[in-house]
Amino acid sequence: MFALIDGNNFYVSCERVFRPSLNGVPVVVLSNNDGCCVARSNEAKDLGIKMGQPWFEVKHLERIVGLVGLSANFVLYGDISDRMMSIAAGLGPTQEVYSIDESFIGMDGVRGDLVRRARTVRERILQWIGIPTCVGMAPTKTLAKLANHVAKTAERKPGSYPAELAQVCNFGALPAAELEAVFKATEVNEVWGVGRRIGRQLVDAGVTTVWDLANLDVAAVRGRWGVVLERTVRELRGQTCIGLDDAPEPKQQIACTRSFGRPVSALAPLEQAVSEFASRAAEKLRSQRGAAASVLVFVRTSPFRQGPQYSRSIVVPLRRPTADSRLLGTAAIDGMRAIWREGHDFAKAGVMLLDLEDEDRCQGELDLDVQEGSSRDTRRLMAAVDAVNGRFGKGMIHVGSTGQSGPPRAWGMRQERRTPQYTTQWSDVPVARA
Repeated sequence: MFALIDGNNFYVSCERVFRPSLNGVPVVVLSNNDGCCVARSNEAKDLGIKMGQPWFEVKHLERIVGLVGLSANFVLYGDISDRMMSIAAGLGPTQEVYSIDESFIGMDGVRGDLVRRARTVRERILQWIGIPTCVGMAPTKTLAKLANHVAKTAERKPGSYPAELAQVCNFGALPAAELEAVFKATEVNEVWGVGRRIGRQLVDAGVTTVWDLANLDVAAVRGRWGVVLERTVRELRGQTCIGLDDAPEPKQQIACTRSFGRPVSALAPLEQAVSEFASRAAEKLRSQRGAAASVLVFVRTSPFRQGPQYSRSIVVPLRRPTADSRLLGTAAIDGMRAIWREGHDFAKAGVMLLDLEDEDRCQGELDLDVQEGSSRDTRRLMAAVDAVNGRFGKGMIHVGSTGQSGPPRAWGMRQERRTPQYTTQWSDVPVARA
């Protein structure tokens, strides 16, 4: 038995924790540089605002209906996510954090009333953290994901499904006739693993509901759409094909890229940017106990702005594979200096760590650049940096070339509507006055 616990409209819910005045108000959270709507409250959805819709297309609703647009506050969302996941872990013995707002829980061996247990955990998250959630339970992960969708829909749109399925939906406890009715009432596009392209093909083939998909011949599905969709069909029938990933596979590449809040033409701020990106990528690399043998750096102008266009990338090989933020940042800066061209307004840059391998692999040739008596192993230093930043906030200790200690950085993201980082910055902690 699997459970999927998911925060409802998570980014918006995080904002409402510290601003109760936003309850009942249409709210959207915007992407980097306040470009598109990446989260919407139910009230905003009812206005017809689509996921990913550009902000300039809906900005007029501020004046007409009181729509509130907020810049993404990822530091706040990440901290609240950690708190939510720690409570959600009490639902069962194993956990897979699937995304910032979703967590699969393995419930094998859990006894008693599972629905009651799920409601208790849900109420605890709501009371202790302030985030509303829904829980879906089923014998497979695909069915648990679908049950979570039913729980959300039954809560938001009464009448679409039986009221007893709202907030917590357990497919494992539903009689066969009721489960069939739910499948027939749910569109095939709501199934986890059915993308837009395959969804259109299924509809064209007359497969419009979950019930239709679950009753397809698995051999025919594999022949036309491949083994991935066959696995989905088997999961809809209750056959477990996707296990719980307690420890995800190490990434083969790690990238950190950003669009700038305003055009950047000078070399110095671009060096700061790629140094910062390399540091962030290095932290992710160390979390999977890896090392990178080369660094890719790119920079480009915006095709949507007037002026000369330019796009270039370069791969900088390293003498030895490393996860040291200083060495990776130096390589990124060297790469930027090689590809930068004067007279261009750059809109985006990024760093990608390539040729990743396990940190325990040892390359043994003589390094003539290392002075005698110095330590070649910087793991303890980087571990200490990660520990301090993990406790006191990202960037508390940083490489000097990132420019975090100087004046505001010209390449920083545009976040004109960002709320305070209430839980991670002492200066942003709300103060109650008598």
